[in-house]
Amino acid sequence: MIKVEDVSMHYYTRHGRRTVLDRISLTLERGRNIGILGRNGAGKSTLVRLLAGAIQPTTGRIHRGMRVSWPLAFNGAFQMHLTGLDNLKFICRVYDIDYKPLIPFVEQFAELGIYFREPVQHYSSGMTTRLAFALSMAIEFDCFLIDEILVVGDKRFHQRCHDELFVKRKDRSFILVSHEPNIIRSLCQTACVLHEGRLHHFDTVDDAYKFYESAPVVPFRGGATP
Repeated sequence: MIKVEDVSMHYYTRHGRRTVLDRISLTLERGRNIGILGRNGAGKSTLVRLLAGAIQPTTGRIHRGMRVSWPLAFNGAFQMHLTGLDNLKFICRVYDIDYKPLIPFVEQFAELGIYFREPVQHYSSGMTTRLAFALSMAIEFDCFLIDEILVVGDKRFHQRCHDELFVKRKDRSFILVSHEPNIIRSLCQTACVLHEGRLHHFDTVDDAYKFYESAPVVPFRGGATP
């Protein structure tokens, strides 16, 4: 189970404090999935980074009772001067996993050819993304965090990612954040809407979509919160 308890996230700007997330709570059982709708700037990526443990909340607590992935296709943790293979070794060392059985899968999925053994700093953005997703699938997680930036590459690669994640791992949990309601409707059992820093819960995706459509668009405010 993943349990988010009364979590807030504040950032400080030259204009004062900005509250991105305001006392939100969320529970996800093993084997379930949930979509989180939110417009650009609503704090979706901040929430994903919190769930992954990449950043810590200002207040509140996040309990992770299952192994949670990093945000899928995220490449910010790559050691750019290392090769793709060396990055695989590094990640497996972090998770205490033998990297050798995973090499064929990562090589086949990423389709990097000889560049798998070249420094990542020489990769194109598409090559880096393919490597990032291949590494995400090589490690077996109980729950996958999916940011909307997952939609990258050509149609064939989209389909391969979809099959690998949503077909072969359909028994896993996942949290999908997006501003595209149709994606969440097609993949998720329930949904929430992140709006003005609060997380609104709904029993059905359709109910969440109705709220999302009717909620006023709030412009980004860099100033201090009350």
